[in-house]
Amino acid sequence: MKQLVIFDCDGVLIDSEIISAQMLIDALAALGVHIDLAYVARHFLGRSYPTVMETIRQDFGLDLPAEFEDHYRARLLAAFERDLTVMPHVATAIDRLALPYCVATSSSPKRAAFSLDLVGLGHLAGPRLFTASMVKRGKPAPDLFLHAAQACGADPARCLVIEDSLTGIRAGLAAGMEVWRFTGGSHLSGRALDEPDDARPHRKFNSFADFFTIDPDVMAKS
Repeated sequence: MKQLVIFDCDGVLIDSEIISAQMLIDALAALGVHIDLAYVARHFLGRSYPTVMETIRQDFGLDLPAEFEDHYRARLLAAFERDLTVMPHVATAIDRLALPYCVATSSSPKRAAFSLDLVGLGHLAGPRLFTASMVKRGKPAPDLFLHAAQACGADPARCLVIEDSLTGIRAGLAAGMEVWRFTGGSHLSGRALDEPDDARPHRKFNSFADFFTIDPDVMAKS
């Protein structure tokens, strides 16, 4: 019997990845670095900002200016206020869960709490919210998921992780958890979903309307 459901945030609870990707593409283009959505998906999806900075440094020989992060985050939050939406049916799915649940994200605490509140999921912030800032190693290392499980008093082997990115899937598998891949975000629409051997989820689904058909035991009895 499962003890805990751990949701990723961006691309799972909120349809934010396509907004973040386009904002980053535009911001880097202004500095002469030209990347596309495929590059973002391959290198940045599910990763923390320091990882983004290091990848840009390695691939393009560019040290992002000190003010880049603050300016990028300010523009991104403004774009979220205009365009961010909650994933369809996810609020209902959370309400019907029979198990404790939490959020474990590579996002910053401020951005994650702001985003969740913006779409009506503010109750998932506070003690339910775990971010990469709380551990030494972010995803794809298992540290964040293991920290969330420990804080919630759950056995990692009895945790269910809901992720969209290969980075997050790798982290969940490395933590010894069951992993379901959510493929319904705008950033995955129409894309071939590569799943290398080290990032193959146990299950896949593309709508939270179908969430409980995979395992009815995670749904509270009516």
